[in-house]
Amino acid sequence: MILKFCSFLSMLPSILTTKTYLRLPLMEDNLSKLLAERENLERIIDNLHEGIIAHDKDRRIIYFNKTAEKITGYRREEVLGRDCHEAFGEPFCGARCSFINGPPAMWEDKDYPLTIVTKQGDPKRLEMRITGMTNKHGEFVGVLASFRDVTDITTLKIKAGALKQFRGIIGRDPKMLDIYRQIRDVAANDYPVHIKGETGTGKELVAHAIHKESRRGGGAFVPINCGALPEGVLESELFGHVKGAFSGAIRDKKGRFELAHRGTLFLDEVGELPKHVQVKLLRVLQDGVFERVGGETSISVDVRIISATNKDLKKEVKEGRFREDLYYRINVVPIELPPLRERKCDIPLLVEHFAQEVERQGQDVAGFSKAAMNLFMSYPWPGNVRELQSAVRFSLLRAKGKTVMPQHLPMELQQWGQPAQLTARGRARKLSAGAVREALEKTGGNKAKAARLLGVGRATLYRFLDENPHLSTK
Repeated sequence: MILKFCSFLSMLPSILTTKTYLRLPLMEDNLSKLLAERENLERIIDNLHEGIIAHDKDRRIIYFNKTAEKITGYRREEVLGRDCHEAFGEPFCGARCSFINGPPAMWEDKDYPLTIVTKQGDPKRLEMRITGMTNKHGEFVGVLASFRDVTDITTLKIKAGALKQFRGIIGRDPKMLDIYRQIRDVAANDYPVHIKGETGTGKELVAHAIHKESRRGGGAFVPINCGALPEGVLESELFGHVKGAFSGAIRDKKGRFELAHRGTLFLDEVGELPKHVQVKLLRVLQDGVFERVGGETSISVDVRIISATNKDLKKEVKEGRFREDLYYRINVVPIELPPLRERKCDIPLLVEHFAQEVERQGQDVAGFSKAAMNLFMSYPWPGNVRELQSAVRFSLLRAKGKTVMPQHLPMELQQWGQPAQLTARGRARKLSAGAVREALEKTGGNKAKAARLLGVGRATLYRFLDENPHLSTK
């Protein structure tokens, strides 16, 4: 009935203004029936709990029900008859809009979550259903969007700790629930986000979640690791190059900025950017324009920047390795990810998740013994979630379909769980060379912090280092 009504609305103006209609028999009766049908359908649709927007192939809004008014904050008279991109100041569906470049040649119904900003500036999370409308000849004439506000439902789930995962991120520790709230909040706007966290904490997962939750979620998510590319290649990868710009440039090439147009560019390990690239990046953030390497034509892009690092960028700024003005440009919204050792209650969830991934690949999985899980829970995980994932895969491979026991775990975990042994001088030793090396690397050689991370006294660590001088760091 809704589709019939919207199809009717799209044709009504032309019907009422054409002379052909005036020659139809029983004109008044037909018109009365049409108007009565319209009024009844309006009453029905206005009382739905879902918001309803319908627009024609030219994006002109032809229907906007009362629930849509309530959810979006826009009044019906403000939007009816207007191009939906103009009515809302931008595409209502963001980068997921199928009409950005004109009417689509082919139509396919769609479902997706969407974060919008209301007229009053409040972020709201919606569940959208987009359906194509056709006339009586089967011709595509426009779309109908139905949506419901699930903002409060998501908020309550986060507050109650009922979420075990969010956009592929696993965890229900209070620290992770706070991360979910931050992702939802920053998704509603285009401010640059900077994610700080140790290696393996899932910075790219968080960046991707922000992208998918945002109105750019239908556009490209383009990652680049700024520390993995040689300095001479990095600038070309970011901004592209023209043919002949350097040896080997045999054709024009788009950079990551162009590929991320209307989407999100994720700059991983942004602290590794060379100074001259930092200058060029700053200009793009300020003006939205750049030139390809070797080119003279300015290129404009619409890109959201999300950056990440495991470094202390404030320290990098103080020591002159990172531009202060760029730091403030990319650090508009900071998010700090907790290391796995600070959310150990999530370890069983993560182990189960990674085991299910292995099982889906066709490998037999019998589960983990209590002793093995105790080792997982007690280990400090210097490599965080990425190290845990590798450990789970390794253990399941060694167990060969049987229950995973401590002897199936990686050697670092087995050594960590060994009982105290007496050295030649009769002292109890709880430490392993691997665990000490990782703790020292993680703390930058700070022995006091390393001892706390290892769960032993400083004197114990010092004695162990005296016996293993090759482990000492400056």
